Amino acid sequence: MTHVEDELTSQPECWARAASEAPRFKKVLPAPGERVAIVGCGTSYFMAQAAAALREGAGRGETDAFAASEFPHGRRYDRVVALTRSGTTTEVLELLARLRGDTPGTPTTAITADPDTPVQAAADALAVLDFADERSVVQTRFATTALTLLRAHLGIHPDTAVTDARTALAEPLPEGILECGQFTFLGRGWTVGLASEAGLKMREAALAWTEAYPAMEYRHGPISISTKGTATWMLGDAPDGLAEQVRGTGALWIAGALDPLAELVRVHRLAVAVAASRGLDPDTPRHLTRSVILEP
Repeated sequence: MTHVEDELTSQPECWARAASEAPRFKKVLPAPGERVAIVGCGTSYFMAQAAAALREGAGRGETDAFAASEFPHGRRYDRVVALTRSGTTTEVLELLARLRGDTPGTPTTAITADPDTPVQAAADALAVLDFADERSVVQTRFATTALTLLRAHLGIHPDTAVTDARTALAEPLPEGILECGQFTFLGRGWTVGLASEAGLKMREAALAWTEAYPAMEYRHGPISISTKGTATWMLGDAPDGLAEQVRGTGALWIAGALDPLAELVRVHRLAVAVAASRGLDPDTPRHLTRSVILEP
């Protein structure tokens, strides 16, 4: 079993623990009404997008998401939350240092898997999910556990999410999907970030041709690539009529019947299965390292 396989199968237990421990992080996570930015890199950026949409949708306050390298300095926030599994990512550390140096400084919280890293000194507060840390380069359980923590903090983590995650691990993958050569992932609202993350997982682990779009935007051009041998996977509820339009192209349509985060677990399994079918090792993705640390 690869590290990725081992870690992705532990997600239900990690989510349950994160949800139960959310109250002890209440003071360091965004309070209702705060104007908040959530930042990250790669997978963490897509989780930030999902979390920001969830928070605004729950009426807890204006919330933006940015890649750490693209943070709009000069825009004021009551708190910045950084998602960083390793605690060593260059862009995140540079952003936290700059925010601390601003006058006035912006309070910062880092959600991390490893507190014994530079992020401990860079952030004002930490939410440590060390039980969800990973050996693999490709993120699975840390990212989904961090998002679960934020869902639970908002009071919108459904108990069915853990059950659905177990279902996602047990049920067979959609029939015919391993024969597909191109994969498109779609989302709406908070699941747009999940769709982008699904595409990233397939590229990282399996070198697959993948794309991701907001579901309604898919009709404005991208649907033109759909044909026999492609798969379109919806995370969350689909717009009316979209499934029929996709099937009309000859493409395989996959409806997201589970909690969207659990659907992402299904994609994790797909990425490993496609990698295996292509003779690839998902633990050693091409050109990637566990943390991006840029030389000064």
